[in-house]
Amino acid sequence: MIIINLWEQYSYDPFRAILLIVGVLLGILMAIAVHEYAHAWEANRLGDDTAKRLGRLTINPLAHIDPTGLFLFILAGFGYSKPVPFNPNVLKSDKDEIKIAIAGPISNIILALILALPYRISLIIGLNVSQSLILTFLDTMVYMNLVLAIFNFIPIPPLDGSRVLNYFLAADARESWERIGPLVLAALIFASIFFGSSGFDPIGTIMTPLLNIASFIVRGAPILF
Repeated sequence: MIIINLWEQYSYDPFRAILLIVGVLLGILMAIAVHEYAHAWEANRLGDDTAKRLGRLTINPLAHIDPTGLFLFILAGFGYSKPVPFNPNVLKSDKDEIKIAIAGPISNIILALILALPYRISLIIGLNVSQSLILTFLDTMVYMNLVLAIFNFIPIPPLDGSRVLNYFLAADARESWERIGPLVLAALIFASIFFGSSGFDPIGTIMTPLLNIASFIVRGAPILF
């Protein structure tokens, strides 16, 4: 569990450990709220007010939290939220579905860039960033936004990346993938949680190199955890 790992890693400094745990929790809530709001905002911009009518055009995380997805975030360090509904019949083309899908992950990357600015500036002017509690706190929120963005780019239903993949699939292949995709994702998550410590971590294998690349771009340094 990410929270337990943090506590064990910084057990010599309980205050820092608690600060990091709070940063993780706030980062999760902030990332979820911005991610789902971006989906709803983009859908509304493209002429579909379904999400707006259902109260999803808001940055209130309570409107977007999925209990299982939130538990996975706390347990494994990756998770998901309630999908924002949209009406494809209102949209002008299939490309609009892609725009709605990628709006969420892109919003998390933008937020991560903003939150990482103090860290990058500190690196440039030569400050010891590892000793700053504020920078460490912000770093955890940067990390959670990158995790949510990259996890959702995986092209497996119901994650956002599947909308991009579906655009290139034939109708019958798309229907089959939409049906079996959630089972594939559940199996991968199960394997990562229960067998990750023994070396079989498919989600980690997918995400870790991408997180490192994203972290270097956003923060100028490797991932925090």
